[in-house]
Amino acid sequence: MKVTVVGAGAVGASCAEYIAIKDFASEVVLLDIKEGFAEGKAMDLMQTASLNGFDTKITGVTNDYSKTAGSDICVITSGIPRKPGMTREELIGINAGIVKSVSSSLIEQSPNTIIIVVSNPMDTMTYLVHKTTNLPKNRIIGMGGALDSARFKYRLAEALEAPISDVDGMVIGGHSDKGMVPLTAHATRNSVKVSEFLSADRLDQVKEDTKVGGATLTKLLGTSAWYAPGAAVSGLVQAIACDQKKMFPCSTLLEGEYGLNDLCIGVPVILGRNGIEEIVTIKLSDAEEAHLKESAEGVQKTNGLLEL
Repeated sequence: MKVTVVGAGAVGASCAEYIAIKDFASEVVLLDIKEGFAEGKAMDLMQTASLNGFDTKITGVTNDYSKTAGSDICVITSGIPRKPGMTREELIGINAGIVKSVSSSLIEQSPNTIIIVVSNPMDTMTYLVHKTTNLPKNRIIGMGGALDSARFKYRLAEALEAPISDVDGMVIGGHSDKGMVPLTAHATRNSVKVSEFLSADRLDQVKEDTKVGGATLTKLLGTSAWYAPGAAVSGLVQAIACDQKKMFPCSTLLEGEYGLNDLCIGVPVILGRNGIEEIVTIKLSDAEEAHLKESAEGVQKTNGLLEL
């Protein structure tokens, strides 16, 4: 199993690290345009192998896509990160050109690959890959919902004062501060609805804290977060590589599901060796459906800024 991660910045390096530590891939190729940067990150990570007990080979390359040939899964993290006060949508001009070029170069070397998009605005960048490549829809996946759901579970555990292993919950919709739809009515603590433990006001606070999770970290860090995004990517990659048939909310191209068409947005999917093996339809309340529709309108507005 060969995995390529494009972009050796904080997010890309975290992706490579978590994938390697889980030890299910034979090789991770880390690629960057900055001379020597990916090579240095790869060397640093390989020097942790004996300490962290993994045998995955990590290779760093500078802009040489021939080294990515035969990749089963490719992860695109490249692009400019958010700064404090920036929205994900404001990144579209620069990142669209980068993602279009990168995806084309990857597919030229690995025509059977599965692509996971991390670059922001993530739903629109996922849609761009659909529109500019010939890959089937099951092999193009946007990461956002997996990360947003992890942040949702963190906030739920915080509110419940419970171990996070007790908590389950999901965020669908667009990967943006206004577009996220945290499904509080579906969230549970050991199969018991969290509404049995938390007031409506406290659940609303959890929802709002989740939606601004990325912006909160950007304000604190001065740039985008990287540990949780890297871990989210590694979870998706492992589910595909190991054919786990796990359910994650991911940005996928919808063609009538949830009453939406011709856009990529976060909904629950089953991930296995073929990428997205099933789009899961869950029953939503009227309020959740309205919020998802509003989120979709926001994604479509951002899609309209693309030059296809």
